[in-house]
Amino acid sequence: MEPVLIKLPKIVDERGNLTFLQAGLQVPFEIKRAFWIYDVPGGEMRGGHAFKKQNEIIIALSGSFDVIVKDRNGVEHKYSLNRSYTALFVPNLSWRHLDNFSTNAVALHLVDMEYTSTDYIRDANQFDILCKKG
Repeated sequence: MEPVLIKLPKIVDERGNLTFLQAGLQVPFEIKRAFWIYDVPGGEMRGGHAFKKQNEIIIALSGSFDVIVKDRNGVEHKYSLNRSYTALFVPNLSWRHLDNFSTNAVALHLVDMEYTSTDYIRDANQFDILCKKG
């Protein structure tokens, strides 16, 4: 499975637009946890890991940032997120990091598992070895 951009519904209204998502429709899993990243200092990177089992959706609620994903075949993809109605699905066994944060950027992450440190792969060489075995 590869990362994929998902266009979320956008309801345009002169009073302000509204976007929503629902598990089972726009999100291909049951949401078990949500977290967000914000106040990232200029030049800093977040992420730099993969998950063994966890799948996630990443949305730029405010501002912009790039998500660089290395898939199981070692191919890197760059996704620039800058609209709150576009989500990025990142499947498990995808090495990813976020960088190039704009001022006031907020990255929302929706995931299909509760937090467990044992699901993280934090060493890029270990990730490459694991993907070659699979």
